[in-house]
Amino acid sequence: MATMGRPRTFDRDQAIEQAMYLFWQQGYESTSLNQLKASINNGISAPSFYAAFGSKEALFRECVQRYLATFGQVTEFLWDTNLTGREAVETSLRRSAQMQCEPGHPTGCMVGLGAMSATSAEHAAVTEPLARSRDRTRAGIAAAIERAVAAGELRPDVDVSALAASLSTFMFGLSIQARDGASIEELNKAISQMMWMWDANKRIASG
Repeated sequence: MATMGRPRTFDRDQAIEQAMYLFWQQGYESTSLNQLKASINNGISAPSFYAAFGSKEALFRECVQRYLATFGQVTEFLWDTNLTGREAVETSLRRSAQMQCEPGHPTGCMVGLGAMSATSAEHAAVTEPLARSRDRTRAGIAAAIERAVAAGELRPDVDVSALAASLSTFMFGLSIQARDGASIEELNKAISQMMWMWDANKRIASG
């Protein structure tokens, strides 16, 4: 009589979270298969790893999707039309900074730090989902600015592209600051300074 294969001895959902933290901390290229196998439920064999995930690349893509569906949601406020453009941008910046400084997971943002995750052309395609997420954040910031212009919150002649580039560069820069040990208090002060730049473009009420 044929025997059934031995069931997995690890929690796959938990394994993805553990691998996500490792990729988040170290990046794609710097994380080895041996490190991944060792981090998953205190160790997993190579056959079990490949049976569960297929490859390091496939596991990374699952981890990216997990991150975007959880921690990465802090920038979704950019698309909330119930908020003013200013509220959408400031809320996204402050929630992002808060998440990046929280204990219990690596500091910084996996999306922002993902730009440094794959430096070779061979691995560039692996981190494409992170690049798409950064593009979406840039688009969300631009959309918030455009809403503010349309609502009369900002001057009609404001340079949307320049303001959006400044804000998105600042947002992604929070990742480096958080990874280098900046506190949430320091980041919030920097965000307040950045919002003063927004306010400098406010429409001046006439009469």
